Amino acid sequence: MAVASVVSTASATGAWYLILTRPRQERVALENIERQGYGAFLPLMRTQKRRHGGRLADVVEPMFPRYLFVRLNTTTDNWRPLHSTLGVSALVRFGMEPARVPSDLVELLRGQGGEEGIRDIARPEPKPGARVRIGAGPFAGFEGIFQARSGKERVILLLDIASRAARVELDEKDIDGA
Repeated sequence: MAVASVVSTASATGAWYLILTRPRQERVALENIERQGYGAFLPLMRTQKRRHGGRLADVVEPMFPRYLFVRLNTTTDNWRPLHSTLGVSALVRFGMEPARVPSDLVELLRGQGGEEGIRDIARPEPKPGARVRIGAGPFAGFEGIFQARSGKERVILLLDIASRAARVELDEKDIDGA
């Protein structure tokens, strides 16, 4: 199985619908849905998350936690097995109708994935004057005001220390957006 699934030919003529998975079981649901011959797609993204010890690491996770897309043909596919598929919680419905997802949206998401099928999400650059939280280092837990970059990987913040504004230069990996 690929990390981000491609559509199988079994249901290549149907429409896309939305599946709600059990918590943190998107990949299990994807694998079991594909094993039954349905076309499915789980959009994935790579982002930086702070791990224990204050280190940043790349993490690959679902773009829409607890949701994935399944391609079904309303006239030929049997939808019943999806309800008892391991990892699947329910087929998302609006009233009595299954939630149909525009094919253009799914194709757009599939096209943004790159070679591995994973979309890279960059950390947003704080703007001068934006409040940021310090997540690591000696000032961990403090909030400051972003002033500017002072180098390739360094930033300058204004911190309120003892009722005075103090300029502090930190490693950019130590700050989170607030």
